Amino acid sequence: MALDFAATYKILVLGDSNVGKTCIVHRFCDERYYDTYISTIGIDFKQKIVNLDGVPIKLQIWDTAGQERFRTLTTAYYRGAMGILLLYDVTNLESFNHITYWLQNIEENASPHVITVLAGNKCESNDRIVDTQGGEKIAEHFDLSFFEVSCKNNINIEAAFMNLARKIREKREQKGYSLIDHPPEENTDLLKPKTDIQIRACSSTC
Repeated sequence: MALDFAATYKILVLGDSNVGKTCIVHRFCDERYYDTYISTIGIDFKQKIVNLDGVPIKLQIWDTAGQERFRTLTTAYYRGAMGILLLYDVTNLESFNHITYWLQNIEENASPHVITVLAGNKCESNDRIVDTQGGEKIAEHFDLSFFEVSCKNNINIEAAFMNLARKIREKREQKGYSLIDHPPEENTDLLKPKTDIQIRACSSTC
């Protein structure tokens, strides 16, 4: 029986708490925007099959907890990650300043072949603190693709994930992997139930 998809790419969404990691996962996978603050407890993932230049690819997107107390827990989930979307909030200078921390964390814990894309969320906001040039400069310094995105207005969400998927495919081709493979077995012991989230009404933080 033919596979419904040719390969599975494991992607992590990283960044400080409150930058919109859960919102961007829901916007991309469910095509929905939630007008709430969602605090992820531990880790959760969603899956979406995309058409990558004519080839169906399953993206397994892991939404990690950004809170300080969970950072040691999430390091285990770097294992097997093929791509990382590193997110900051253009209205939050601290989240931007922490990019170097996250990049160091990626270097220490992820595969040396992992692909990282940098994204600045809430680009539609009038309360912007970090300008576009700031994001472009740090992305250029670390040789990363860069997007400004908006979960609220659905700006560049798909473009960022598809860019990441294409770069993963290019890296796999460079390493000589077959285009079609069998997806890795999912370890359900690692999954956190959907009920392990706290939702509070706070439209400005998503």
